[in-house]
Amino acid sequence: MRAQVGTAIRANLARVREEVAAALERSGRGPGEARILVASKYYEPAQISALAEAGVSLLGENRAEDLVRKQEAFGDGFEWHFEWHFIGHLQSRKAKTVVPRVSLIHSVDSVRLVQELAKRAPKGGTVEVLFQVNVSGEDAKYGVSEDEVEALLEAAAGAEGRVRARGFMTLAPLVEDPEDVRYVFAKLRAIRDRLRQSWSTHFDLSELSMGMSGDYAVAVEEGATLVRIGRVLLEEDGP
Repeated sequence: MRAQVGTAIRANLARVREEVAAALERSGRGPGEARILVASKYYEPAQISALAEAGVSLLGENRAEDLVRKQEAFGDGFEWHFEWHFIGHLQSRKAKTVVPRVSLIHSVDSVRLVQELAKRAPKGGTVEVLFQVNVSGEDAKYGVSEDEVEALLEAAAGAEGRVRARGFMTLAPLVEDPEDVRYVFAKLRAIRDRLRQSWSTHFDLSELSMGMSGDYAVAVEEGATLVRIGRVLLEEDGP
């Protein structure tokens, strides 16, 4: 069974990589300008081992408890296997658990959370974050509106180097045709480009985390630097 799972993951990962490369070429971007993040919430530790064997190097977890459980399944050297990001909604009270275990938090959406992360930053270190923007305006989605983004940037700038904004993240509506959500990705890129100019002395803002299993190619065409892939790697028929 493990061999079968590993075979499916390798084949599907190869297809995803090919599609990402093609989308980068179509958009005039260079190879390697978009990274593939695998959402580990769909995978148990045995399957995560198969991801490592297939060459996956970047994982993102949605829940603090699952992050701890899965990392500890690899022992003290968990950080040697993968680069870990946190991609789910983060409650302020869970920041203490998450901060030392990940290199990037994708889902920062309040000034209060920025302030909490600043408190939890390692001595002399920085917490790397993306700000989540609710571009589509859906009530069921987390994230700030475009008008609220600068307040987060101001909070990070006021954290005396303990919180570094790397860019932005958004979740698009679930649709059958990914072209229907192209506007979401284009809008986030436009928000980033506008703010990147005015905030260049504080933050680079180069990262755009957007696009998932059903729409990642369109997201890459619109500028995604991180795409979040889920259980599509386990499907025998591929993406």
